[in-house]
Amino acid sequence: MSLEENKALARRAVEEIWGKGNLDAVDELYATDFVWHWAPPGVAPDREGYKQFATMSFAAFGDVHCATEDVIAEGDKVVVRWTWHATHKGEYMGIAPTGKQVTLTGIAISRVVDGKTVEEWGEMDNLGMMQQLGVVPPPGQGGG
Repeated sequence: MSLEENKALARRAVEEIWGKGNLDAVDELYATDFVWHWAPPGVAPDREGYKQFATMSFAAFGDVHCATEDVIAEGDKVVVRWTWHATHKGEYMGIAPTGKQVTLTGIAISRVVDGKTVEEWGEMDNLGMMQQLGVVPPPGQGGG
């Protein structure tokens, strides 16, 4: 596949799965032997774990809006920088609903083979999200 086709695949994953909540797209866009290198603790690092985490995230956060900020490709790798806005309406990782709006940013690096994502690494600003939820105090306001 061309770099542009790989970029379109990565953009579609963000828009379909995280923007529209279309979990059927996971099976379409991710290989059966997909390895999710940045799966959260307790979540299987495979395609089913990815769907499980997405389901949990959508149950916890209502009115999700996900935007693709940048897409860069080289070789078989695609990098996507994204921003996610949502309202915390359900339990998330043991945190009771707060009703607060959050903005989460992150970067995902995917390896694409034959039109499917086979591996993914990433980083997201979980600390920033926990501060927005009020679970972690902002710097300088710790309880020590």
